[in-house]
Amino acid sequence: MRDLSRIFKAYDVRGIVPSELDADVARAVGAAFVRVLAAPRVVVARDMRGSSVPLSEAFADGAAGQGADVIMIGLGSTDLLYFAAGSLDIPGAMFTASHNPATYNGIKLCRAGAAPIGVDSGLGDIRALVEAGVPAFTGPRGAITHRDLLAAYAEHLRTLVDLSAIRPLRLVVDAGNGMGGLTVPAVFDGLPLTVHPLYFELDGSFPNHEANPIEPANLRDLQAAVRATGADIGLAFDGDADRCFVVDERAEGVSPSTITALVAERELAREPGATIIHNVIVSNAVPELVSGLGGVPLRTRVGHSFIKAEMARTGAVFGGEHSGHFYFRDFWRADSGMLAAMHVLAALGEQDQPLSRLLEGYAPYALSGEINSVVADAGVTMAEIEKAYVGLATGIDHLDGLTVSLGGGVWFNLRPSNTEPLLRLNVEAPDHVTMSRVRDEVLTRIRPGRETDR
Repeated sequence: MRDLSRIFKAYDVRGIVPSELDADVARAVGAAFVRVLAAPRVVVARDMRGSSVPLSEAFADGAAGQGADVIMIGLGSTDLLYFAAGSLDIPGAMFTASHNPATYNGIKLCRAGAAPIGVDSGLGDIRALVEAGVPAFTGPRGAITHRDLLAAYAEHLRTLVDLSAIRPLRLVVDAGNGMGGLTVPAVFDGLPLTVHPLYFELDGSFPNHEANPIEPANLRDLQAAVRATGADIGLAFDGDADRCFVVDERAEGVSPSTITALVAERELAREPGATIIHNVIVSNAVPELVSGLGGVPLRTRVGHSFIKAEMARTGAVFGGEHSGHFYFRDFWRADSGMLAAMHVLAALGEQDQPLSRLLEGYAPYALSGEINSVVADAGVTMAEIEKAYVGLATGIDHLDGLTVSLGGGVWFNLRPSNTEPLLRLNVEAPDHVTMSRVRDEVLTRIRPGRETDR
């Protein structure tokens, strides 16, 4: 077996097809998955990439070869796979590379009940077994069967957020040729929603734009369509539809921090005093709102495995990330872009104000958004910047990267990428002028002698 260090990441398996990830690797991962988890049954879903069909079939073959019965649910979003693993209470595998380019594919794995699998919670063991060679299984092969769970998934989501009685809304949805093109019609069917679809055709070559709505360039078509149609709201999903981004009726982007605050308020109204989780980069507006409503805010590292673990430990009802991932206790603590979208639609449709007015109170601070810089050595750069701010900072912590607080609600965070020679900068301040000044000061230190264009 080839070296797998390039494709086994912190939270999933991901690489270029077929040079890094091919049917042989997928088959071995399926076999190792069953061995490590001692799983008698597994469920497998796939996205619309052409390579997802042979890769998922190879995985199923490897799993069945180890005696596990495999339920193939076909095309689905990642949160549909989580629904399957949760409702059936069996481990699952989702074949997707999410927002990555068409040449990539990957495998997201979870335990029964949609519990996460990361490098320290099973993924490392799976990799080691694949590299060592999975032993042959001497018992009977498992059965491979097919099942359609799309309607059950849609019905379940509608029990968690009721949209049946909201005022009629017009919305533009950009599926980016990803799995939102399958799940949005199923979930929104029969609701008081008039949907203007953009790129609902399932096409893993992404002919219109990358299915990565965190990049502003990939929201331009959505924004133009919101203006052209006079829609109340615009939604953009990534390739596997586990993330959702929002634009308001003015076609202006809404920060995921703002969505986190909105959903947190709704969940706290349903369960007063509950714990709400947010990562280190989410706006201070979130913990301030949660505390003000009598809830318990809990700050954690970026990444679904950390957030899901903290949700399990604390019983938190909801968690939000700056990247557009939103986690729900009542959805097996898994992330669902669709559920987040439904909460926003419910909040909008339950009152008469436009979305921009509704959200004014949830976004009191200026945010830079995530800015990436190529660096030779992320650790050295972060250490130099920390040293420069020691005398200026009111607080410094290393929960996730480097967070420097400068007082008066001003802070910045630097985190290295897990997979690229990049530093990711996020800045927040009470006003745009201060945010811009701090942003540019830090970027000048990150990129000495270079342009600080953003």
